Amino acid sequence: MRELKILAIVVFFTLVTYYGVEPFAHSKMHKHVEGHGFVYDGTADVEQASDEKKETKKAFWNDVNEIAKLEGNVAAGEAGFAMCMGCHMDGAVAMGGVVPPSLEHAGALYDKKYLIAVVKNPAMAMNTDHKFADPMMHPMGPVMTMFMDNQSIADVVAYLKAKKAGEVTPKEAFTDACSRCHAMRYAKMTQLGDTPTFKYEKDALAYKINVLDAQDGVKGYMGKLPPDLSIIIRARSEHFLETFIENPQTQLPGTSMPRVGLNEEGYEKVKEFLTEIGDPSKPKREAVGPYVILFFVVFAFLAFLWKKYQWRDLH
Repeated sequence: MRELKILAIVVFFTLVTYYGVEPFAHSKMHKHVEGHGFVYDGTADVEQASDEKKETKKAFWNDVNEIAKLEGNVAAGEAGFAMCMGCHMDGAVAMGGVVPPSLEHAGALYDKKYLIAVVKNPAMAMNTDHKFADPMMHPMGPVMTMFMDNQSIADVVAYLKAKKAGEVTPKEAFTDACSRCHAMRYAKMTQLGDTPTFKYEKDALAYKINVLDAQDGVKGYMGKLPPDLSIIIRARSEHFLETFIENPQTQLPGTSMPRVGLNEEGYEKVKEFLTEIGDPSKPKREAVGPYVILFFVVFAFLAFLWKKYQWRDLH
């Protein structure tokens, strides 16, 4: 019993020291940010808005919520979607520094209200309206002239949710949501996609020049080149990634990074790919963990019995 009492005292003071210092330091260095479950109804935006913008944001998101109640016509939405393909197509050129994303999986990856908001006013939906005095100056601003009434917005979003919502792989989710700005060298991905292999060095150099041009475009739009995400899954906590992706302004006020509008399923796909690349040994580590703990429990028990045996004549 004496040994167990000593162990209990050591464990107690270790836990007091750890939980008394680490959480306190963490709370001072990083403010707590509440997530909203990847639901985009404007609540967070209105709460964070300055007094002069609060009413504008409230009116915008009230409109979004009203449009979400409309029943969209998929057939009519298909006709509207054809206009989107002028920019969102294979081989699309950069607009304002960033290549428009493919919309093949938009209905599966993105939240319905976010899609409505991004068609109605991209700068406001992405929560980067602080960068654009005129929302038409946003690279995607012209979409506001393509869908002028609420029903046409509801129709094109209904089409996306019905026809562009197939199965998405983790890599496809990352490509659509992140890779147009963020490289991932551990996955051999740049802002142009997967890095091909080249037979001749001149071809490799030509490709590298194209990558540098693409990165300059992103720098022009974002102000600086966004970080490589190869090990971001290990560098940041899950809560930070979740809240930052949901609304970058909460963790980094004034950032140029736009909200991408992932729903919860889309976020899980992106996280799965980040984990696959940044922490590939995690499944093996989690599988071995219980056996390691069991080993220490058995070892401690045997060590206790051995100590009792060796000291049996001394007490």
